Amino acid sequence: MKLSEIKEILKTVEAVNFELPDGALVPEYFHVTEVGLVTKTFIDCGGTVRKETVVNFQLWNANDYDHRLKPQKLIQIIELSEKVLGIENHDIEVEYQNTTIGKYALDFNGKNFILLNKQTACLAQDQCGVPSDKPKIKLSQFQSDNANSCTPGGSCC
Repeated sequence: MKLSEIKEILKTVEAVNFELPDGALVPEYFHVTEVGLVTKTFIDCGGTVRKETVVNFQLWNANDYDHRLKPQKLIQIIELSEKVLGIENHDIEVEYQNTTIGKYALDFNGKNFILLNKQTACLAQDQCGVPSDKPKIKLSQFQSDNANSCTPGGSCC
């Protein structure tokens, strides 16, 4: 989800709810402790220099049971971040603490913002020797050649 998309959605919802990949909700008293611009410059295993930029939201459960982040307040935080940090319309990545800090992509299902598991991937499979998917072969494609096959008592073993 892009930053512009979340801002449009926030104008239409009454509450800001985040749903984890297992269907559990982030406690409704969470805080957005950071809205930031994260740029990563790296080299992949094939030697290509790459650069990724995301808008990072950090969610934090502070056990502040009376806290509820309203959609308009989150819009204000986002707009201040855009102004002060020069944030443009990048994809959003959400950090949330489970057993470790998880990084999630973001979607919306009409009611909740959905945290989607992110996956690692080789970005240069053609360069680093990772084989493409193995071809699927049906066992029916193999036909036995009776002339070259062993049979019980055939003295071929």
